Amino acid sequence: KTNESNKNWKLIITDMKKKSITWKRILYILIPLLLVATIAIRLKTNKNATQQKVYQYNKEQAINVQAQTIKLESIDAVYFYTGTFEPNKETKLSAEVQGKINAIYVDAGSNVKKGQALIKLDDALLNQQLNTVNVQIQNITSEVEIQLQANQIQINGLEDDVRRYKILVAADAIQGIQLEKAELQLQTAKNQRSTIMQKSSLKNAQALRASIIAQLNKTTVYAPFNGVVTAKLSEVGAFASPGIPLLQVTDISQLRFTVTVPENDLKLFDYKNSYEIIADAAPEIKLQGKTSLIGSKANVGNSFPVQFTVNNVSNLTIKSGMFGKLNLRNDTPEQGIVIPAAVIVGSESQPQVYLVKNGKTILQNITISKKFENKVAVSAGLKEGDVIVTNGFINLFEGANVLIKN
Repeated sequence: KTNESNKNWKLIITDMKKKSITWKRILYILIPLLLVATIAIRLKTNKNATQQKVYQYNKEQAINVQAQTIKLESIDAVYFYTGTFEPNKETKLSAEVQGKINAIYVDAGSNVKKGQALIKLDDALLNQQLNTVNVQIQNITSEVEIQLQANQIQINGLEDDVRRYKILVAADAIQGIQLEKAELQLQTAKNQRSTIMQKSSLKNAQALRASIIAQLNKTTVYAPFNGVVTAKLSEVGAFASPGIPLLQVTDISQLRFTVTVPENDLKLFDYKNSYEIIADAAPEIKLQGKTSLIGSKANVGNSFPVQFTVNNVSNLTIKSGMFGKLNLRNDTPEQGIVIPAAVIVGSESQPQVYLVKNGKTILQNITISKKFENKVAVSAGLKEGDVIVTNGFINLFEGANVLIKN
């Protein structure tokens, strides 16, 4: 009985251990699931609370805007075109030969005259070569002079023989063949003299000398025109070679002024007339520009470049890169559509405005023909009676419901 009782207790204990392990496994699974569920519920509750606090925009709700009905207006006959002054002549100077820079005689901002020496390259090697060639030429010349003197003596003797033989032949004292031999020898001596004078070694030395002198002349960089040094791109000791810029020289005594003009305004310009141009930095100075270019190809904004040549004032007050305006008055009044520049949306190449039709907005492409201080003239895209939005662009989009409140 005692043994049976012990066995029963062992079975009970074993069974309890198995149940304990099973419950632990269940808890290991249930606890993480409960935590995940709790977090999910919490997050959903927070999301709902946040969404309730955030403003939900109703796209169907009408937007309050201000609008303007298009009417034909008299377009101001005074035109203003903004442009930029550019130098008439500007170049970057480089050396024509290779060499180390020994000296730079100017600095940025220096005034220079045409033909003025600006940069000097190392010419020691070229001078040495020139001296060597000069010695060669001197030696060859001395040798040639000696040969020419000997040849001249020979020619003089032969000429005397020819004269004497002619007298003797005339007197029938000698045969004519002796005269012919003397004349042939004289001709041969004269041909020899020409050969001596055209000696190839002398010609080659002279050609080499001319080449070295040309290279020596190129070791100095000269100013190509009157102007100002606007950039110093190298320093003494640097190595110069063809194609590497060393200095930039700009001539602003005469300037180019370029504006962009709408296609409808091209007819206002020709090559015969002069036009008044005023620099923004010096409005008291009125310049006269002569048309030098009327563009034949439009840019991305469908405008054409028109360029003018302008003589600068004596103290060169107008600088390259300054902005200016061209004032043009047209004596023929025009009627057209004028809208505020602030109502334009879109881009420079494709301007647009918001039209209002049946209480909804429509994005309408337009073509700008003229620009004023704060207005523009529209040549296409709008007609008389159209209604455009002038204020209230916040949250405005194409197809939006609008309520006009002026």
